[in-house]
Amino acid sequence: MPRCIFLFALITLLAGGCQSKSQPTRNGRAEILFGEKSDLPDPSGGFSLAVGDETITSNEIIGSLIEHEGGVVALIESLRPIAQRSSLEQFKKQAKPELKNVLTAKISNILLYQQAKKDAGKDIDERLEMLAKAEVRQFVAGFGGDYAKAEEELKRSGMDWSSFKEYKKREILSYSYIREQLSEDSFITHSELLDYYNKMKDKFFSRPAMIKFEAIDIEAEELDVTDANQSRQEMARSLANDLLEQIKAGQDLGQLAQRHRGVSLVGFSRGVQPESLEKPYDILAAEVEKIEPGEVTAPIESGTHIFIMKLEAKQPKSFVPFEKVQKEVEARIIFERRRSAVEEFNRKLAEQAELGGRDRFSDFCLEQIYQICNE
Repeated sequence: MPRCIFLFALITLLAGGCQSKSQPTRNGRAEILFGEKSDLPDPSGGFSLAVGDETITSNEIIGSLIEHEGGVVALIESLRPIAQRSSLEQFKKQAKPELKNVLTAKISNILLYQQAKKDAGKDIDERLEMLAKAEVRQFVAGFGGDYAKAEEELKRSGMDWSSFKEYKKREILSYSYIREQLSEDSFITHSELLDYYNKMKDKFFSRPAMIKFEAIDIEAEELDVTDANQSRQEMARSLANDLLEQIKAGQDLGQLAQRHRGVSLVGFSRGVQPESLEKPYDILAAEVEKIEPGEVTAPIESGTHIFIMKLEAKQPKSFVPFEKVQKEVEARIIFERRRSAVEEFNRKLAEQAELGGRDRFSDFCLEQIYQICNE
């Protein structure tokens, strides 16, 4: 169970049709106002860092690097080799970006929660308590109503019911706040829809070309030598001409293939995209353009292989008409607008959470990590 809300994953969480309150906007994007970075206090000693009325401890940061969640190797394991082959100063230089990411995410989540709570109103604690209790009930229900099993899972994740409720309160309030900050989806004009469709139709709205065929594959190297005056390649060409005449006379390709050593049947009766054909069959894709369904090609040489192909069907590349995907186009435009708004939101939080002026705290954490890695 994660111990904090990872804001940078909220693009995914907000992808599906959330409705937001009306907010002042500019160019279709909510204007989300934050305090200056100077609003953040300086470090309060080497062991903790104050962010508003909350404190981040060095143990908390180091613990987040050590924990293994969901089977993922803890970050500290990737830092261990660096620490073991470097001096402390070298280690600090290399590991500081990783620590900065962790600390930035932590501070961002705190700033988000504090701003959300500030704007939520006086009765927010009571409402959050009620919602958090509902989350507890739902969590226990996930274990068939077995409270003991649910509690055991929490303990395995390093949490108790109190910390679980606190985590859920933060998650609910922060998520709700972000949704409220997103602008109403402004009207999308017909020309905007068409422009997006034409720009993205190759990627999202195309029907790939498809061909169905069967072919005789004569592999010269596998033929039995019946004439010392002919090479295997010459024998293969002669056999191909004979088989072509029999095919034109109505003989089945599969039956013909069974009669000769070194001859096999290649079939794509379920359809295949021409560009997906691999060697040596890729040469057949170009031949499809020259014939129509029901027709048979002349022998086609590709190295030691000689093919005779009978085309069953072909479908050129096409596009789903705009009228059939107009709703999808609109949904994609809305999704991209929301993603852009959330990315901007994240950027502003990350700016506030920069480590400037917090070197003592990060240095202390790095020194402790260095010591742990070298134990």
